[in-house]
Amino acid sequence: MNARAGTGGPVPPRIVIVGAGIVGCSLADELTARGARDVTVLEQGPLHAPGGSTSHAPGLVFRTHTSKTMSDFAAYTVEKFSALAEDGRPCFDAVGGLEIATTEEQWAELHRKAGLAASWGIEGELADARRCAGLWPMLDATRVLGGFHTPGDGLARALPAARAQTRRARRRGARFLERHTVTGIEQDAGRVTAVVTDRGTFPADVVVSAAGFWGPVIGAMAGVCVPLLPLAHQYVKTSVLAGPDGRRPVLRFQERDLYFREHVGDGAGPGTGRIGIGSYAHRPLPVDPYAVPAFDDAPVMPSSLPFTPDDFAPSWEDSRRLLPALSGATAEDGFNGVFSFTPDGMPLLGEAPELRGFWLAEAVWVTHAAGVAKALAEWLVEGRAATDVHECEISRFEGAQRSPAYVTERARRQFAEVYDVIHPLQPPRRPRPLRVSPWYERQRELGAYFLEAAGWERPQWYEANAPLADGIPLPERDAWSARHWSPVAAAEARATRERVALHDMSPLRRLEVSGPGAPAFLQYMTTNQLAKKPGSVTYTLLLDHAGGIRSDLTVARLAADRFQVGVNSGQDLDWLTRHAPADVRVRDLTPGTCCVGVWGPRARDLVQPLTRTDFGHRAFGYFTAKQAYLGEVPVTALRLSYVGELGWELYTSADLGLRLWDTLWAAGQRHGVVAAGRAAFDSLRLEKGYRAWGQDMTTEHDPYEAGLGRSVRMDKGDFVGRAALAGRSPDGVRRRLACLTLDDPAAVVMGKEPVYVDGAPSGYVTSAAYGYTVGRTVAYAWLPARAAVPGTAVHIEYFGQKAAATVAAEPLFDPAMEHLRS
Repeated sequence: MNARAGTGGPVPPRIVIVGAGIVGCSLADELTARGARDVTVLEQGPLHAPGGSTSHAPGLVFRTHTSKTMSDFAAYTVEKFSALAEDGRPCFDAVGGLEIATTEEQWAELHRKAGLAASWGIEGELADARRCAGLWPMLDATRVLGGFHTPGDGLARALPAARAQTRRARRRGARFLERHTVTGIEQDAGRVTAVVTDRGTFPADVVVSAAGFWGPVIGAMAGVCVPLLPLAHQYVKTSVLAGPDGRRPVLRFQERDLYFREHVGDGAGPGTGRIGIGSYAHRPLPVDPYAVPAFDDAPVMPSSLPFTPDDFAPSWEDSRRLLPALSGATAEDGFNGVFSFTPDGMPLLGEAPELRGFWLAEAVWVTHAAGVAKALAEWLVEGRAATDVHECEISRFEGAQRSPAYVTERARRQFAEVYDVIHPLQPPRRPRPLRVSPWYERQRELGAYFLEAAGWERPQWYEANAPLADGIPLPERDAWSARHWSPVAAAEARATRERVALHDMSPLRRLEVSGPGAPAFLQYMTTNQLAKKPGSVTYTLLLDHAGGIRSDLTVARLAADRFQVGVNSGQDLDWLTRHAPADVRVRDLTPGTCCVGVWGPRARDLVQPLTRTDFGHRAFGYFTAKQAYLGEVPVTALRLSYVGELGWELYTSADLGLRLWDTLWAAGQRHGVVAAGRAAFDSLRLEKGYRAWGQDMTTEHDPYEAGLGRSVRMDKGDFVGRAALAGRSPDGVRRRLACLTLDDPAAVVMGKEPVYVDGAPSGYVTSAAYGYTVGRTVAYAWLPARAAVPGTAVHIEYFGQKAAATVAAEPLFDPAMEHLRS
């Protein structure tokens, strides 16, 4: 099977999984449940306590996450492990979860988390201090403002779950081999062929590295970068106490980076037990995976390192203040347990770009293990995962983001921030700047406030435009929505609508697809009609075989066999490269080129005097492309706009980028040109109804649900996903991406909030921004089709408060397209 083809296919004949921890065992179970029979799991230690992170993991499962994908993974883990039994007990104990707040900031954060839970369909309740003390009698309720209780969360019994799944997978034909240390990965012509161990060689068509914090070691054998950093995390058990009964929820005290769980039957009598305490409050403790001792050489187990009591001392004092019953107890049985951290805190999944057939299932904690295994098994056997996995794909990282220095710095930061309150726009502090546009210094001179994405410095607004914001009436913002925001964004949006603005589009990835087979290749890979003459530009979609939206593209045909393709991410480059036949070349243009969007009603007035090429509407129509010179600078000009105004995307080589910016800036002074940042851009695109892939739509949605059916040409011939779309239509969908406007012009939401229909949570916000042209917040949200009708009244919950909103017809701005076609 070609797992990249996206069209399903036969089960891979020989699959070797490296690692029999909870991920490897779960994956073997999920694969064999889908028909795979030749599955071999290799483990360097003994079954079923091989000494990796699974062997010491505390097992707590909290499903609510800022990522819907991660919440879905955790929900499936709870569902599956609850149905598994080992030693006469379920493999999941639904004691519940309780997160407490002792500060106003954390109490507000728990309100936000309750909203996320409602968005993802997780039962939860905000609880006052008295209720929290009832759930955890040891708590000093006088210190607690409130808590968030999730009764369906609890404790996963990782080792019993691994045994139970091993037994099922073996019954279906899988084999599990202990004491087999991997020493090499064989390959031929860019494809994996075998796994070499100290006890023999195992031929393989697919190898899955589920080696946990040893992942970088296994990856290096295959020539594959695995960007994770093992770090030690402290865990202790107290001396025996009266009170623990095994029924109290897992407790998180995130303001002090602590969690607590009960251990009963652990050498204690009836009505007594120990409290397990985990801490992320200590300094990061990186671990070299090459230096971890083998199972037989480790004092306890390879992943259990000697406890460092000085690191734990502050956490012990914090624990005793929160739980006064610990005042007479002692901290015993402590260890530093090794876990995997990535630069962005997400797992590493998918086929490695460097080596076909070599797959990763790394940096996966017990919380998400079964969900990840299900997704990966679907991906391998059926060609795609039912859950959107774009946030987890290994190809999301750029080259510089895989460097050891970058991985170490960002992974250490992920450890330090694991329980912190993180704003969705909050950029990491180091290492920066990493990737910059050629006009970066000009942006700094204009007072750019930079955020970061994919390593790129991206201006959010420019302080030089602050005087333009004077006199613009704007509602007052709450402290949360005011972070990484400025009223200058309103001035930049107004300048784009009324005059002309320069928008830095360099971070958006662009590819060149060329060769004799390029036209047929792109026609088959995408949904829209691309059989057009050179000079045409087409908006189109990449689908998977089930009709899910993998990405949206802008395809400019620059010559008969050469296309410039605007894509969203490294996943798109990987997808197209893997599918390209021998007579097609896919090349990433992004590092050597740059792009500036010149948009606004005066865009033509700015550009036309700089060139002999006719930029008039008749000569240079909407969604067309031309090669031209602006001053001395050769450009590829695409007449399109993501903000709903007249203008062009202008591309040139990176060495000429600064000259292009300076040329446009000088010519634009008489027209009132400004540099505009991403905050204005997001506002403008939402007013125009333009979707953002990865936020508004993913592989979990089809084009008709997302309101993009106009980009599908079923009559053009075959294309990836066409068979799945047969019989579907906009009228037959059960959910829709809908445009909402908040009724109160002063109300603000930011994204991922739950949407209530008739008083019940029925959907969630995908994107939101204040619409400076329409004078109120604009949000897009997934809703049941019956509710996604203009005029429907709904409510959006923001930090526990419900704001009235109304479904609106889209686009809100310029529905007649007069601005774009002027």
